[in-house]
Formats: sequence, C-alpha cells, structure tokens
Amino acid sequence: MSQNVPPIRELVQDIKRAGFYPELVLDGVATVFEPDEIISHLVQLETHIDREEVHRHITVLVLTDTHLLVAHLDDQQLDEEGSIVAAHINSEIVPLRRLGTVTSNLTYLQPQHYAPGMRASELQLSIAWTGSQRIDAGPADCPDPHCAAEHGYTGSAVREDIMVRVSASADGAVAIISAQKFASALRKAHMKATK
Repeated sequence: MSQNVPPIRELVQDIKRAGFYPELVLDGVATVFEPDEIISHLVQLETHIDREEVHRHITVLVLTDTHLLVAHLDDQQLDEEGSIVAAHINSEIVPLRRLGTVTSNLTYLQPQHYAPGMRASELQLSIAWTGSQRIDAGPADCPDPHCAAEHGYTGSAVREDIMVRVSASADGAVAIISAQKFASALRKAHMKATK
C-alpha cells in the first residue's frame, strides 16, 4: 500500500483498475467496513479460456484487525449469443480467530541466481477456515512400463477454502509485491488473533 493513499481509497482504485464490474464489486465490498478499519487488501482478476467461452472472475480480500472479507464475483452467459449475462457475487466475513491455516507458496525463477531482495515470480496464497478439504486423486503410476499390477490410487488432501494465484508474467511485478505485502499482513494478523 502507498504511504499517502488511505487504505479505503487504494482498495477502490484497485477494484476500478481491475475493470470487472467495478461498481458492483464496490457495492459488495467497500461498504462493509469503516474506512479506517482496513489494514490491507488484495484484488485479483483472473481470466480462463475454455473451448467456447472466456470466463473472468475477480477475488477481493480485505483485512482488518479482527476479520477477513472474502468476496468473489464471476459472470455467466445465459444464452448462446452472450447477450444475457448474470453476475454472481458471494462474500464471507471470517473472524481471524477462525482461520485454520494461511499458506503462501512462492516461486522463484533461476534460484541459483537468488540474492536477498529478489522478487518471486509467482505467489499462491491459500486460506482455510471451514475444515473442508479438496481431494485430488488418481491412479498410482509405476516406473516399470511393463508392469501390469494394480498400484491403487495416490493423491493429496488439501485444506483450502480459497486460493489466489498471482503471477509476475500475467499480473505484473507490482501485483506480486502487493500480494506479498497482503500475505504478510494476513499472517501477522492471524498470529495475533490466535494467541
């Protein structure tokens, strides 16, 4: 966050800059807290392309001393031509003391050249609070290409209510810096709330 811009104004600017139904997002996010309550925020716009459509969605995370607001908006074409569109926004206010885990995963390109202060190329921030798990499973592989035995399944069970991915190549270096600052502020607030 900038030193001179109040947190609420910076949140509004970031939502408008994302440009994905900004007034609708602001209506669902910026009016929840008093302006002086906001410590940090993260706004992430993502685009996914499948065979026939382009899907965009925005995630907004807002941190206060005691709560985390998680808001997500996506749109959906309701007809073949795309002339009728519906937007879905959901938001949840989670007390920080209810957060189970806050995990940040940083990726560094060319780690052999790492020096202190070098910026990550990607950040994945996972936040869990309900105890639900995402399970990824699949057939277990065998290194022997001629093996006909059944090796069962392998997989992972990950506690994750929300995961946000920020990439320098897709979102820009400034987005990585902002995401790292938000992740740091969230970890500190979470630790303080769960003492």
